[in-house]
Amino acid sequence: MNRRAFTSITAAALPTGPTAQQHVDPALVDYFQQQLEGHYRADMFLGPHDLIGTVSAQYQLIDKLVRSAKGETRRGLLRVGAAYSALVGWLYQDAGDMDGASFWRGVTQEIAARSRDPHLIGYSLVNQAQVRTDLGDGHAVVELCEAVLDDADRLVPKVRIMAMQQQAHGASLTGERRAVDHLLDQADRLLPNVDDDLPWGNACRRTPGYLEVQRATCYGRLGLSTEAGSLWTQVLAVVPETARRDRGVYMARQATAAATAREPDQAVEIARTLATIAVETRSARMFRELATLERAMRPWHDAPVGRDLAEILAPVTERS
Repeated sequence: MNRRAFTSITAAALPTGPTAQQHVDPALVDYFQQQLEGHYRADMFLGPHDLIGTVSAQYQLIDKLVRSAKGETRRGLLRVGAAYSALVGWLYQDAGDMDGASFWRGVTQEIAARSRDPHLIGYSLVNQAQVRTDLGDGHAVVELCEAVLDDADRLVPKVRIMAMQQQAHGASLTGERRAVDHLLDQADRLLPNVDDDLPWGNACRRTPGYLEVQRATCYGRLGLSTEAGSLWTQVLAVVPETARRDRGVYMARQATAAATAREPDQAVEIARTLATIAVETRSARMFRELATLERAMRPWHDAPVGRDLAEILAPVTERS
């Protein structure tokens, strides 16, 4: 990474020098918490690039206010600041910038520790595990999630579910199907108990078929194409059309499952609707999933169905 790019990534998180003291009204904590849900929804519609600047700037303002705030207002701003930095980290990860994602995940972990909130500390470690999942480091994913679950009795069910499902991803990377099913079954039993009012980490409530998404993804990694394809059909029946980026990622994984199951015509048919979504959202996750689809379709590279796929994905190849 060059110095200019690093400076751009870190600018919002590392302001230098003292700041002028100011009055910080406690109502600002609620204000920033209420903004979070809108950012999460916008991420589903827009993808990462249009939001990184907005969310980073809000984090920078929160950090400035923390320096003047006292008592419970300061602790509240630290908690909401950790949620904002986690979202910035996710946006960099979805944009394919793993250096930026790792930096902001580290920021989240620091702020969570400063807040002394055990739920946020666990959440920050799961965020670190997400980066390790994208890097293909299954053992590190498992170790980070086990560190969270060591304190499971102190954590709200939501954080435990997040750790279990992420640990399942780690297990899929190390080829342990039984562990995948055990962890996701445990998480499923906890899902009805999620009743906290924390404004962050609500994908398990917000995402239709949340645990089925995780299981289908893990099965795809494990090469269980028939099982994965069946699950993706169930998931896509309930994911709304408005969640364009997420639907696109899921459909790309469904197409890969079809190709792996030696159903290339079905894979190409699914892929027909993906190119436009990938170009519009510029999600690196989608680009990566489509590259995986192309690899799965190599046996038909010279066949008409393979040439159809290459033509369909040509606009994506140009952008990625």
